[in-house]
Amino acid sequence: MYQPLADKIRPKTLDDVVGQRHLLGENGLLRRVIESGSIPNLIFYGPSGVGKTTVASIIAQQTDRKLYHLNATTAGIADIKAIIDELDTFLAPNGALVYLDEIQYFNKKQQQSLLEFIETGKITLIASTTENPYFYIYNAILSRCTVFEFKPVEAADMRRAVERALKLAMGEDAKPVEDGVADYIAQAVGGDVRKALGAVELLVSGAGADGITLADAQQAAQRSNMRYDRDGDSHYDILSALQKSVRGSD
Repeated sequence: MYQPLADKIRPKTLDDVVGQRHLLGENGLLRRVIESGSIPNLIFYGPSGVGKTTVASIIAQQTDRKLYHLNATTAGIADIKAIIDELDTFLAPNGALVYLDEIQYFNKKQQQSLLEFIETGKITLIASTTENPYFYIYNAILSRCTVFEFKPVEAADMRRAVERALKLAMGEDAKPVEDGVADYIAQAVGGDVRKALGAVELLVSGAGADGITLADAQQAAQRSNMRYDRDGDSHYDILSALQKSVRGSD
């Protein structure tokens, strides 16, 4: 069965996670919460490919709890109830962490239905969203969760992930890698680790006689340094930046 490179090298410990040092560094609050073993209900907010799912998996491993991964675009309250039915069985002896990806796609009624399970303590909820949770998640959920913001991964940290991925993907059949490939990918993917690993996988599978070239990398990792959305946070951030630049100009 085919396994994407991003899954093959998914970090197993907090020290292996690239980026998010403000949360997971030596004195980061989220790190200290995880290491305490007492996990509250959490909301992870940030762009795609920055480690939200990975950190949820590490929390489950370190607290010896089963992780149920649901996506709000396809899941419903019936899926949550099915998880509850398993909790008193051998399948989840230490309780369960429910990772609900893209929670903003749950409507108000669905989000309110989560309260029943959160308040009884039967599940620990870790929800993720790429949208501002204070606009898209209802107050009753927000008041029972702690929000942590994940940021795009900086290029210096991204390079570590790219080099590790190149080494693993090539295996023993190592092919030459032109200078600048790792740096280009790290800069070009806009802080998205998943996109970087996808580019590495494409380059390795399509490597020619000359190995992996910078020209190939420039095609595989099309530049996406600027994040923009039509009506989300980035839209207003860019408008604010434009307004400030005009105000400060002559």
